[in-house]
Amino acid sequence: MKTVYIDCSMGAAGDMLTAALLELFPDREKVIGELNALGIPGVEFSAEESVKCGITGTHMKVLVHGQEEISEDVHDHEHHHDHDHDHEHHHEHDHHDHDPDHEHDHDHGHHHSHTSMHDIEHIVHDHLHVSDKVREDIISVYGLVAQAESKVHGRPVNEIHFHEVGNMDAVADIAAVCYLLDRLGVDRVVASPVHVGSGQVRCAHGILPVPAPATAHILQDVPIYGGSIKGELCTPTGAALLKHFVSDFGPMPVMKTSKIGYGMGKKDFEAANCVRAMIGETGAAGDSIVVLSCNIDDMTGEEIGFAMDRLFDAGARDVFTTPVGMKKNRPGTMLSVICKDDDKEDIVKAVFKYTTTIGIREERMNRYVLDRRTETVETEYGPVRCKVSSGYGVERKKYEYDDMTRIAAERDLSLFDVKDRTLKE
Repeated sequence: MKTVYIDCSMGAAGDMLTAALLELFPDREKVIGELNALGIPGVEFSAEESVKCGITGTHMKVLVHGQEEISEDVHDHEHHHDHDHDHEHHHEHDHHDHDPDHEHDHDHGHHHSHTSMHDIEHIVHDHLHVSDKVREDIISVYGLVAQAESKVHGRPVNEIHFHEVGNMDAVADIAAVCYLLDRLGVDRVVASPVHVGSGQVRCAHGILPVPAPATAHILQDVPIYGGSIKGELCTPTGAALLKHFVSDFGPMPVMKTSKIGYGMGKKDFEAANCVRAMIGETGAAGDSIVVLSCNIDDMTGEEIGFAMDRLFDAGARDVFTTPVGMKKNRPGTMLSVICKDDDKEDIVKAVFKYTTTIGIREERMNRYVLDRRTETVETEYGPVRCKVSSGYGVERKKYEYDDMTRIAAERDLSLFDVKDRTLKE
């Protein structure tokens, strides 16, 4: 399974993620050319060598109408418009994502605008030369930022106006990361717990704690930590990109790495100011799961069935029951729930809410799984989805049950007839 692991020990920001991913390509100049051909209005990408604590990496530079925005350093971390640590600056400070360094009127002569989610969608759908999947990824990342701004400022999403996040350099950072991950063709993205920094950040509304409110909202349910480094290490954009793409946050999985990339910020700290990305192959054994189980002897089958449906709603990957013998020779049911660690807390609450158990056991396991994808097959009955599982020298196909039953009902056929005829296609 092709996997990218992102080391966020110095936070995450759009330009640093872009630079780290760029270094994973053998022909970087060709890929920079592709980024410049995406069609982002007025934007030009370039990359320059950068050295931090003796490590050589790449710093991404984005020019908007030939200029790179620069601002005063007011809070001990880079967050300047020149992408010092990153930066698209979708800082919620102002209900329109204000750069924390910008408390003044933007008099740099650059192209500033207050941009709504509708404007972002127009840019993405009408200007960018990307696949539908990349468009969906870009819109989803912006949606996470918009929802965070909405929550922080108490306003509907459709009333949220981005400031810097709506500028083309912001669109560039988000579009670049979405494009590069799609171009790499990875199956899975894993990241370390996120270092968010510490202290305070100054913005138009005043001084706010780190992580900034929008960043903190986006990173809910993600393992984060502070430290001795003063400053805002993770921006809302970096947080949203991680939240959208990363399937697991934790230690690096067992993987055979083929390439390592370093995306650099501009400032110097006691630790190397970079995001590190590694790409390689992992076995499914690196995929860890949590198994929660409990024994029940005082619920009916209907009640257990209802509870199982609610557990799937809460994020369970699988739920199953096993007949067991309990104390005093009573027949009972062991309820088992398979879930990811990020969903465990919600699952535990749901088990206690919807069952009569007073205790839950937990086991952590590694698992081996086949790679899975869905294809659409044209048949005499029309398109039918097919689940394809492959790996470890095998490949299996299974037609989507809902599609098969729909065809059987529409054509007054048995499920066996539909399956036999479809399998012959």
